[in-house]
Amino acid sequence: MGIGGWIVIAVVVLLVVWLVFTYNRLVTARNRTQEAWSEIDVELKRRHDLIPNLVNTVQGYMGHERGTLEAVTNARAAAVAAGATGDPAKIGQAENMLSQSLRSLFAVSENYPDLKAISAFTNLQETLTATEDKIEFSRRFYNGNVRDYNISLQTLPTSLIAGVLGFKPFAFFQADEGRGAGGELQPGLRRQRPAARFRGFRTSADGGLVRTSDPVALTRLKFAGAPRE
Repeated sequence: MGIGGWIVIAVVVLLVVWLVFTYNRLVTARNRTQEAWSEIDVELKRRHDLIPNLVNTVQGYMGHERGTLEAVTNARAAAVAAGATGDPAKIGQAENMLSQSLRSLFAVSENYPDLKAISAFTNLQETLTATEDKIEFSRRFYNGNVRDYNISLQTLPTSLIAGVLGFKPFAFFQADEGRGAGGELQPGLRRQRPAARFRGFRTSADGGLVRTSDPVALTRLKFAGAPRE
């Protein structure tokens, strides 16, 4: 066999190695993104399960606020229906409406001191607040994975084979920031920056979360000017 034949064999071998490496890398990124979404799904379902208890607790004290209570109930039903679609865009819109209705409910509850003195209500309020924080953290982590995965699909030479291999981009999960018209956090949904309470993660320049144990992510954070641990 001549030199030309060996060159062809070497090129084929390198091509196969690259295809295997690229495929495995995309599968890993896709699975990580799907796992991140499952964390969001768990927290959203937990919030949906808490809302009926909240409505039952407050309706005896807020009988004149029927419209507010119905808005929360309807928003929850819409969020559950959107969750069944699995579409992050639809889910994000429905969850935004639910967050807005909850903010209205907690704002109105400020006018009922007797209600705020009930431990069942305050416990539900605190649990919902904690769930909101977890959703926000999970959202940032998911969006960070989506960003990295989608970039991998769009960059050459991976973009030439990603579609053929069945890899498709994920949609970002755009959720409500929990702020009212005046820019202040509303009662009952006061959020802290979740990323600051989870070691091993840092917020990237576009608001996503990346693991500080990832050398590629660390390099990206370094050039983006983000602090390291």
